[in-house]
Amino acid sequence: MLLLMHSAIAQPSFVKSDWQSDWITTANKDTVKNSWLCFRKTFDLSEKLHEKVFISIAVDSKYWLYINNQLVVFEGQLKRGPTPYDTYYDEVDITSYLKKGKNTIAVLVWFWGRDGFSHKSSGRAGLLLEARAGDAIIVRSDTSWKTSTHPAYGFTGLPLPNYRLPEYNINFDARKDIPGWYKDDFNDDKWPLAIYAGKANSVPWNKLWKRPFPQWKNSGIIPYENDKIWSKLISKGEIVKMQLPGNLSITPYLKIEAPAGLTIDIRTDNYKGGSEYNVRTEYITKGGVQEFETFGYMNGHEVLYSIPAGVKILQLKYRETRYNTEFVGFFKTNDTALNQLWIKSLNTLNLNMRDAIQDPDRERAQWWGDAVIIIGQIFYSTDYNGVAAIRKAMSNLVEWQKKDSVLFSPTPAGNWNRELPSQMLAAVGKYGFYKYFEYTNDSAFVKYVYPHIKNYMELWQLDSRNLVVHRKGGWDWYDWGTKIDVPVLDNAWYYMALDGTRRMAEISGFPEDVKMYQHKMDLIQKAFNKEFWKGNSYSGSGYEFGADDRGNGLAVIAGLAGKNQWGKMKPMLDTTFYAGPYMEKYILEAYFKMGDSKAGIERMKKRYAEMIESPLSTLWEGWAVGSRTFGGGSYNHGWSGGPLTLMSQYIGGLSPVEPGYKSIGVFPQPGDLKSMHMGSETTAGYIDISFKNTQNEFGLNVKADKGKMMTIGFPCFVQSYKLIKANNKTVMKDGIQVSRKGINYKGEKDGYFVFEVPSKKWKFRGLYN
Repeated sequence: MLLLMHSAIAQPSFVKSDWQSDWITTANKDTVKNSWLCFRKTFDLSEKLHEKVFISIAVDSKYWLYINNQLVVFEGQLKRGPTPYDTYYDEVDITSYLKKGKNTIAVLVWFWGRDGFSHKSSGRAGLLLEARAGDAIIVRSDTSWKTSTHPAYGFTGLPLPNYRLPEYNINFDARKDIPGWYKDDFNDDKWPLAIYAGKANSVPWNKLWKRPFPQWKNSGIIPYENDKIWSKLISKGEIVKMQLPGNLSITPYLKIEAPAGLTIDIRTDNYKGGSEYNVRTEYITKGGVQEFETFGYMNGHEVLYSIPAGVKILQLKYRETRYNTEFVGFFKTNDTALNQLWIKSLNTLNLNMRDAIQDPDRERAQWWGDAVIIIGQIFYSTDYNGVAAIRKAMSNLVEWQKKDSVLFSPTPAGNWNRELPSQMLAAVGKYGFYKYFEYTNDSAFVKYVYPHIKNYMELWQLDSRNLVVHRKGGWDWYDWGTKIDVPVLDNAWYYMALDGTRRMAEISGFPEDVKMYQHKMDLIQKAFNKEFWKGNSYSGSGYEFGADDRGNGLAVIAGLAGKNQWGKMKPMLDTTFYAGPYMEKYILEAYFKMGDSKAGIERMKKRYAEMIESPLSTLWEGWAVGSRTFGGGSYNHGWSGGPLTLMSQYIGGLSPVEPGYKSIGVFPQPGDLKSMHMGSETTAGYIDISFKNTQNEFGLNVKADKGKMMTIGFPCFVQSYKLIKANNKTVMKDGIQVSRKGINYKGEKDGYFVFEVPSKKWKFRGLYN
């Protein structure tokens, strides 16, 4: 088995090694769980800066950075870790916050001190910081800093967050606050000096990996939708329900007038999302007018303030923070149900991007079955900042590989290490890691991850029939729901994993590996159809429920089933609905792969009808909210957003013909739709596509940046045409090509007249006979 050490394959640009600062901490408090630590430093800049100043900063677990009385970073630091041992650090441009003369920098650190499904605790609170202007150190962490444990923060009573979350509830007693502790005029003479905790890149924080994407997008403090319901309100002890514009990740704010010692509970309607307790805040009042923002983010549609009687409410507001990307993609048709489903998929994606590609409610964890489906959504809806989340997810998965070559998720994780074999096959297959290359052409990253993938794939074996030997792993899970045909799924997932790994081996320069993977694929394809094909569907020996829609759909998109099998299995897929939303994406894709968009759209709308019609703004973990049948049934789950990808990729027709959109493919599948308009940011620039199907003609418009070639498929399955025009020039007449300069007709294929054209603005019109 090929076994390479981490240092031999990790990209060196990830790790910073030239630190000139020390880790610092507080005396006797650096291992106390759920502690909040304050760090301060005043320093002088004797002259005006002529270069930009960048601050590098790392903590365990989160921080808030202030410079000269201004909040510079709200909730900095990614959860640990890039590997099971290491820590991320942030780099922030602070030039505009500095001034000539006296400057004050302050950092509030929240140390959790426990593991979770998304975080590996170092076991010790600390701060590492240095600011540089070029090669000159402006300020750095050392024992001259002042520090204090913040006395206002503590523990809430029960209930506490479920064990999957490393975060704690927040309890803040305003009577114990340190007003203005971060400001330049605060007197810190009585604060003790910081304690030296170790050199940079030393235990327990170890190597420091640069944060791979920007700080959160931050709305600032803004009003709720029902902003004025609290106006001049003196509470009678009721719960004040403040409406958000949708399901958002937010930190609630209040300004009140109250006597001291009252407790205000703050949570969202999603506090028990997925049947498990998430996070909440308890605020204990001081006397008089006061304001407070809880720094622990929560998500939901409503924020519920439980305010004791007699408290005068002056303001209730919130701050939205989210992954820093712009949602530049869009998709619209004449079908309002599809439009609603696309938007709800996008809303769900928004909440599923944070420290990782994550389930944001009860776990905040990076499950790779979810991530594979979310990858497509990112490519079709975000700007290029979104792609960094995919690279991080891939790096996390391979860097956490066990010594026995097992891959597992979620990672990072401190209290989980169990392999879900089917999800790992999805991750390394053509819909996972290879999908990243297909849309980016980033061969360097493929070469980085490939040795890990090869090691993992060597754990899988074929039996004497050339079918997959089932791996139970740590959790033998395939989908929520019942009637799961495991042997069919095993072989389809493994076949797609071989396909993706074969392609990555070719990119990485391992021709013998390519041959090996292809040979296994050939063996499985023959054995799969011999063993599982029953004349009208695929099913494993002893399967008692007719046929499982999951395995049959997966067989189609894997390439194990072709047009012949499709025609015979389609009646079963039209009427069988065993799959949960996780596997439903792949079944729906089978319809589009086979060119049957009309039936695919019909099934999509039928399966998602309840979610589409629901007042909830995000999509659900299962087909019912709060159901144990669907793992607890959270109302916000990224894997349910697969239709976003399918609509953009197949109905809109956009995909790369060559990796990284070296050649752009546009092959729309209109079905019965009368109109469609979509846009997406790609490595080839922004691409805009629309079609309109009227009584007299089918029109297709494509606009793309110059410098790339486009392959445009003009649908000939709509109706027959007497004339096809491109930019007002006839290119086909009565089915016969008319030669035009710059338009290369490639023939008829799979229901399309195919044209190769340079990237620019194109208007194709097909006039019906």
